[in-house]
Amino acid sequence: MRTFLSYVGLVLLAIGLILLGGDMVSSLEQGRITLHSFQAIWELFDAGAVNAFIAWMNRALPQWLTGGVLVVLSLPALSTGILGVIIAFFAGHRRDEE
Repeated sequence: MRTFLSYVGLVLLAIGLILLGGDMVSSLEQGRITLHSFQAIWELFDAGAVNAFIAWMNRALPQWLTGGVLVVLSLPALSTGILGVIIAFFAGHRRDEE
């Protein structure tokens, strides 16, 4: 299980670094610091799906849960790297001391 979580952490860290690189390129193009949220990244692929998902959440989920999901969608997308570091840290391998 520790090995699996270590790999998950590594993959999330790699995705976070890729998204950080994209934010750096956008910042260089625009001349100001730019951080894209999860929602902005999702809208790059399919803006209609984001709107449909938010409309579905408003109909089907309790208000507190909808608010929580919207907060997560508004976080900077590079925070996946931070989550990956945390998972990899807690899933670290034990070293046998002899």
